[in-house]
Amino acid sequence: MDIFVYILLIVAAYLIGAIPFGFLIGKLYDVDIREVGSGNIGATNVTRVLGKVPGRICFVLDFLKGAIPALTAEVLYPEEAWLTFTCCALAVLGHIFPVYLKFKGGKGISTAAGATIALAPLPLLGAAIVWVAGFLIWRYVSLASIMAAVSLPILAWLMQMLEIGPEASRTWFTFAFLCILAMVAILRHLSNIQRLLAGTENRFEKPGEQKTPESSEEPEKKEELSSEDASQKREE
Repeated sequence: MDIFVYILLIVAAYLIGAIPFGFLIGKLYDVDIREVGSGNIGATNVTRVLGKVPGRICFVLDFLKGAIPALTAEVLYPEEAWLTFTCCALAVLGHIFPVYLKFKGGKGISTAAGATIALAPLPLLGAAIVWVAGFLIWRYVSLASIMAAVSLPILAWLMQMLEIGPEASRTWFTFAFLCILAMVAILRHLSNIQRLLAGTENRFEKPGEQKTPESSEEPEKKEELSSEDASQKREE
């Protein structure tokens, strides 16, 4: 009997993870989120294209579709660690390769964060702090996401060495799983890394900050033109 429940949980984890909430939210606004902005169906692009509220809703839903399958497996079968790992992995893979969108999905960061809450809540909290700090300093979501993903296995290893946190989050299986998540996050952000190195990555500007170098040059150009006009009038 248990084998059928295992299969049901595993299949459900993928199908839930594959729900493209960013795409669905875009459709509510008559927008195909894949055709605007970065073309990604994740919360970052939804925020950039549709605004903060739709973006935050998208993040919460993407987070939950990773957390619900993982927590369900953990609560029903706490002794079956492999089942929790499998549900976590398939929820993330569902977001990255959704069957509903011909297997073309997002980067999986929000869903991975949700899935990780069942395995390593304390490392996840630490990674969230890393993400916030990275974003506030550099204003690049992609860079903050990479930093947070890389910090997850590092924090899990430190807590394992110091024997801090729940025992389940201090196993080598958890550490290996978080290492895999970090590698997947880096691979999914290769294009972002290239743009970061080239200085062309999209950046969330601070309130009141000028968005582009061109816009900051416009006032100077206007001042130059007005001064030239004034000098020509005096000559006349």
